[in-house]
Amino acid sequence: MKQTIQNLKRIYSYGREYKKNLILFIIISIGVIAINLLFPILTARELLMLSSSLYKELLTVTLMIFGMCLLSDITSILLKKNAQKFFRGTTKKLQMASAREILKIELSSIDKEGSGIFIQRLTNDVEEIPKIFIRGIENLTGIFTSIGIFVAVFIINKMVFFYFLIASSILLMLYLLRMKKMDEEDKIYRKQQEKNHSLVSELVRGIRDIKMLYAKESFLEEMDKSIETLSNSQFNFRNVEMRQNFYIEVVFDCCEVLLIVLIVYLMSHQLLSVASALILYSYKSRIFDHMLYYMGNLIEEVRNFNLSSSRILSIIDNRVFKKEKFGRQSIKEIKGNFEFQDVYFKYEKQEVLKGLSFKVKENETVAFVGKSGVGKSTIFSLLCKLYDVSSGNILIDGKNIKTLDEQSIRDNITIISQNPYIFNMSIKDNLRLVKKDVSDEDIKKACEAACLDEFLESLPNGYETIVGEGGITLSGGQRQRLAIARALVQNTKIILFDEATSALDNETQNKIQEAILHMKNKYTILMIAHRLSTIVHADKIMLIEDGKVTASGTHQKLLSKNKSYQHLYENELLQNEKAIQ
Repeated sequence: MKQTIQNLKRIYSYGREYKKNLILFIIISIGVIAINLLFPILTARELLMLSSSLYKELLTVTLMIFGMCLLSDITSILLKKNAQKFFRGTTKKLQMASAREILKIELSSIDKEGSGIFIQRLTNDVEEIPKIFIRGIENLTGIFTSIGIFVAVFIINKMVFFYFLIASSILLMLYLLRMKKMDEEDKIYRKQQEKNHSLVSELVRGIRDIKMLYAKESFLEEMDKSIETLSNSQFNFRNVEMRQNFYIEVVFDCCEVLLIVLIVYLMSHQLLSVASALILYSYKSRIFDHMLYYMGNLIEEVRNFNLSSSRILSIIDNRVFKKEKFGRQSIKEIKGNFEFQDVYFKYEKQEVLKGLSFKVKENETVAFVGKSGVGKSTIFSLLCKLYDVSSGNILIDGKNIKTLDEQSIRDNITIISQNPYIFNMSIKDNLRLVKKDVSDEDIKKACEAACLDEFLESLPNGYETIVGEGGITLSGGQRQRLAIARALVQNTKIILFDEATSALDNETQNKIQEAILHMKNKYTILMIAHRLSTIVHADKIMLIEDGKVTASGTHQKLLSKNKSYQHLYENELLQNEKAIQ
């Protein structure tokens, strides 16, 4: 109960803006409850008047009940209207708060957990939470109506009243036990739901690769296993529910039999009239069915609310998932100097960087080369603070990256990866994501510099063209050029190119190289390149081997003095010759 109250307070804080609607909803609900409390009492009087042939009084009471029914129907509309406003507003606030916190979660946690867990919680769980305010009041209304029936029973016969009270208490305890048992299985079921949701997301996002790799059967086998596990989890959950419902039904049937025995006993001893016995028996379903139905529903709503709340608040309150940590120091204008000091880093148990140290000066163009897996892209991820170093320090303009706030880092560094994510919106909106107030003229200039303008002008809708999920309607080269244009719009001091020209044809690559040359000495530029021909004009080239910088210098210097670099260059020349042949 304590946990439920705490969760209600927390969730209400997100719907405080809609307090007026909630207050109106509660006030109207109290009115409905008051009406429903009178219903069974007046109904009992109707039956007594009918059995006593008091037809005039019966007509008066019937008209009163009709008026109350009409009033209840009118208030029901107002009730639902205010409930929907509160529900809609609170859901939106919760989803936005959850989305904001998900964006703060470390990539390592997302890599480990998968996307399904966050999608599930951001949609299903968030939508489930505000229902407690609506359905909870509805169930309470039903419960209070049943309390009115208890009052009517108490007036007619106190022994039957105490019997109903004891029987209802026993059934209520069984409902509470049912909730506890189902809660344990529901946690397991929802956890498996998240895993299955992740797999479904991968099926949709990776459908083209699955088809092209002819991996349909393999993927379907994995999906079959996941669905089977989910189905078993759901089966166990429903089994617990059916078993608990069976116990409740048996006790319920016993209570009905005992009620008849009690009524027969009271009538045989002239303690209960036939008319009163009929009224009490007619109330049996109103108490055992209606009251316990609403009680059961309320308990179920509380269970769902607590479970969904704990799952959402675990994200918001940082109870489970590791959040990114930033310092408080701010740099208004970054110059572009940075340094790695004896940096170590590992993914899970695999050590990638092993005492990496180097310096880069402002407005310098530096390239990193080396075999796949030596940690080139990891350098970029650490510089953007997508991951934290295991040990060592990274300095930006002499300031430790651990002490800097998020804006100082992320708003001054742009990374252009080899597989940039393009959002399912127009080309113009993709560019405005990084700078809301960018002008159409600046957008056009950025696209020209990224060699994207001719392609865009050939499209029927030009810059307003919707590119599809992940930019699927664009080619690989077009996606990368759009990502480059996005970086130019953002206009950061440090620009990182992670194999950014790998999907471009030679002609477009030359144009991009020309654009990069125009940016030289104006920005600090770091490049990772598969093709060494694209980095020959870099001020400095660093060779990464076994997680360390083993050599650095210009292209000509490394080519003449470093065997590893010579080997990389010769391999590229050989591959180019084979491609020509």
